[in-house]
Amino acid sequence: MTLNTTPETTSGERIEELQQMAGDHMFMHAAQINDWRGNLKVYVKGDGVWVETLDGQRHLDAMAGLWYKSAGYGRTEIADAVYAQMTAIDSPPAGSSTIPQIELSGKVAELYPDHGARSFFVSGGSEAVETAVKMAKKYSQLNGKGGAFKVVSRRYSYHGGTAMSVSLGRSPAADPMGPEMPGALHVTNWNSYRLPFDGDPVDVAVKCADEMEEVIIHQGPETVAAIIAEPVSAAFGIQIPPAEYWHRLREIADKHKVVLIADEVITGFGRLGEWFGPTNWGIQPDITTVAKAITSGYAPLGAAIATKRIADAFIGGPDETFRHLITFGGHPIASAAALANLRIFEREDLVGNSKRMGTYLFEQLQGLYNRKIVGDVRGGLGLLAAVELVADRDSKTAFPPSAGLAKKLPKMLFDRDIISFRAGDVISICPPLCISKDEIDFIISAIDGALEELENDLGF
Repeated sequence: MTLNTTPETTSGERIEELQQMAGDHMFMHAAQINDWRGNLKVYVKGDGVWVETLDGQRHLDAMAGLWYKSAGYGRTEIADAVYAQMTAIDSPPAGSSTIPQIELSGKVAELYPDHGARSFFVSGGSEAVETAVKMAKKYSQLNGKGGAFKVVSRRYSYHGGTAMSVSLGRSPAADPMGPEMPGALHVTNWNSYRLPFDGDPVDVAVKCADEMEEVIIHQGPETVAAIIAEPVSAAFGIQIPPAEYWHRLREIADKHKVVLIADEVITGFGRLGEWFGPTNWGIQPDITTVAKAITSGYAPLGAAIATKRIADAFIGGPDETFRHLITFGGHPIASAAALANLRIFEREDLVGNSKRMGTYLFEQLQGLYNRKIVGDVRGGLGLLAAVELVADRDSKTAFPPSAGLAKKLPKMLFDRDIISFRAGDVISICPPLCISKDEIDFIISAIDGALEELENDLGF
């Protein structure tokens, strides 16, 4: 059976057939089958920030797929690059490479603050985190810390869905099954709206970072290989720290000879208005994990990017070899997609647009404070923002689960032609980087209308 690819040629009978097939045989990621069976949204076309369903409905994707469609939909240039590579050589023999993979490693190094960086390409974000942690442990062993196996992460952060990455952060979204990776240590995360300690926000942020040092000292620096943190924690509600936070992390890592890993699977390649997030604070991590936006989701690809200092430790003989292998890591087709994607980024200044439109988005979101249930608006650092809803603004009291925000809000927004499947207590906003002011205005209007409907539904 072949899928008809345009709404005009997809009959109602065919749509029903597809819905039945999906309901009987598919898992949707991180979703209850009963929630979508018989009503699965199936998209067949995309253009810029807009997508179209089998039955011809058009919606603005305010979440860029799953935080990744940075260059936007409908980029035939990327499709052409993939086709050309696939028809030339789709994958090389083991132990060899292809031109796109080599050129991509050079391009990443050119864009990365450390131009001597070396990339280990993988298939996606979870693999990038696994690779970075394994690399940090091996690096530590090669540099006199033979017993270093522990990794410090922040509670409620999300670093991936594999067994090891789930151990980092303990995000409720990760659905951990246990037992966790030995040596996974967790500390207080930064929360700008509900400060975890009393005091000035900058002082509190530094105190949060200091907790990492306390844990490292208590455990013994010789046993700790790495610190891992996202520049902005999306899973924890788009929490943007002050610069002092990351400066303190860098100090702690240097002092105790611990590898500092920036998890930029979501924020890398322009999401925060710079090619890489920590650049906003003048910080260079030791290893950076990326995925999602490196291809804008046109093909699966990720990487662990190591600074020259880290990478050079693996040059030598058998003992220095990084014995790590991912079958489809850096696949030529995905590498070709990434190169074409990054050409679009540069030609259209999508990173600059992220900075400019991110500022505009944050400014326009301020008007939502007119709604009684809006407790906090976060953003202003590129095209990543959040609106947090509360039952009482003065006390910052959250809505109880019985209010059903996570089910009501996505539908209310969808009815206004906005896709925001993660909307609930927090409405995350993460549109493609090619978005315009008019399209941002469309998002703001839809959110405002949905919040008005929600307030009426909740009796405000």
